[in-house]
Amino acid sequence: MPRSNHRRLGVAMDFSPCSVAALKWAVENFAREGDHIILLIIRPDVNYEHGEMQLWELTGAPYIPLNEFTDAEVMKKYGLKPTPEAIEVSQKAAKDKKVEVLMKIFWGDPREKICQAVDSIPLEALFMGNRGLGPLQRAFMGSVSNYVVNHATCPVTVVKSDNQNKS
Repeated sequence: MPRSNHRRLGVAMDFSPCSVAALKWAVENFAREGDHIILLIIRPDVNYEHGEMQLWELTGAPYIPLNEFTDAEVMKKYGLKPTPEAIEVSQKAAKDKKVEVLMKIFWGDPREKICQAVDSIPLEALFMGNRGLGPLQRAFMGSVSNYVVNHATCPVTVVKSDNQNKS
């Protein structure tokens, strides 16, 4: 678990271009030496064994250090395949900014689990991408970022990606 004397910054990560943009923004504009950047991964609960999910339902999986989440075999266990760009940004942050990058996996509804993670870790700030859903798509599907902005107990920065779908 990260030491409590350093800032804990969360980045909601699904390895989409918009979530990688949020990670880049957090590293370039907010992170400072000694911070812990925690990549919050929210997985659907249907993909995992019932016992494993029950064990980590409230707290999420144990923290996964950078050297483990860059290991394809370790990530296969969790059904994840981090993108090369996300790994590159994380490694560069660790090296250049001297921050500790960790991954924490939760299972369930992204809106609820991100807000729970803010409180349970706890986070000083959260960064997330905006998928750029149009008004009609948002009305039907809802917006995770909108929900989190309105319910999280820490400051939330929503980063718009350059490669968003504008429809």
